[in-house]
Amino acid sequence: MKQYGELKPSERILMGPGPSNVDPVVLRAMSAPILGHLDPEFLVIMNDTMELLRYVFQTKNQLTMAMPGTGSAGMETVLANMIEEGDKVIVCVNGVFGGRMQDICQRLKADVTTISAPFGKIIDLDDIKDALDKTGAKYVAIVHAETSTGVLQPIEEVSKLCKQYDAMLLVDCVTSLAGCELKIDEWGIDAAYSGTQKCISCPPGLAPVTFNERAQKVINNRKTKVPIWYLDLTMIQNYWGQQRSYHHTAPISMNYAFREALRLIYEEGLENRFARHELNSQALKSGLEAMGLKMWAQEGHRLPMLTSAVIPEGIDDVAARKYLLERFGIEIGGGLGEGKGKVWRIGTMGYTCNEKNILLFLTSLESALKAQGYKIEAGIGAATAMEVYAKK
Repeated sequence: MKQYGELKPSERILMGPGPSNVDPVVLRAMSAPILGHLDPEFLVIMNDTMELLRYVFQTKNQLTMAMPGTGSAGMETVLANMIEEGDKVIVCVNGVFGGRMQDICQRLKADVTTISAPFGKIIDLDDIKDALDKTGAKYVAIVHAETSTGVLQPIEEVSKLCKQYDAMLLVDCVTSLAGCELKIDEWGIDAAYSGTQKCISCPPGLAPVTFNERAQKVINNRKTKVPIWYLDLTMIQNYWGQQRSYHHTAPISMNYAFREALRLIYEEGLENRFARHELNSQALKSGLEAMGLKMWAQEGHRLPMLTSAVIPEGIDDVAARKYLLERFGIEIGGGLGEGKGKVWRIGTMGYTCNEKNILLFLTSLESALKAQGYKIEAGIGAATAMEVYAKK
């Protein structure tokens, strides 16, 4: 009879595109006693979670909650609840996750117009304006922080344009939420979704979503049923709302973890958290450039929580990442789509985002590159990063 030993996963420093490392406080919350999903104590936890999530989203939206599932469930929640067959939708694609939004909209049988930009570049505002002129679209769907490329899309100007054309703005905030400025109300975003496993630094398993009153009216006045039962907000909003009507058994332990992760963000303060991500991003990018690596994402529009660096010529992508994992326990991500085999995606998200990890990574990467014959001045990456920290 086969024997199965106790589960003992290895310790890793997660510096890929997600998940990120999780604060021990959050992990401990997951081991707390299970409550029933309608237990009065759990309902209080849900209330705390909604309040804290509104703080992080910077919104007063009542319909703000955590859907069961990862970030992709959030994507499907927003699109499937808002869009009906035949609705005109402009989808902006400049990376893998914009492509996923396009795919879901097509599956929903929407009338889709696609605006494309090269991977690593932002979507041009004039292209969106032209598409709105031609289509009179009801929705514009766009990614704020494109995880596959490291590009940060300016959203505020897109929102102003949508308001001019009376189009609703649906935004992917999976990587940006809790890592950089995101103002749902001030920027006029109608609906948005995210994930727990990136800058929130919670295990993957929930998808935060938020809808303003205008979006909520669209959902509640659909002509047809939401095509996905499990993510149907016409029912789920009654579980998170005052009625507390049963819909599904909530993932109790994940909600514990999410509540604690949001509490830690609240205690740190959003501005402090954004500044921490920006500082460590600057140190990382400066160190990489000092080592001779080039950035892939468009200058002036680079994410502070995920850096896409071009792999030096002659360096084996997989071998270098394997070296980092086996020798130093550091995980980074390879490229997706057009970036596959061309770039590394290096995450500095949430709990992982600190000076110690940046310096360790730069030193470890130097070792990995030298192992493949790459010529580099000893310690140049870490030394350059230290100069950035010295100026803070």
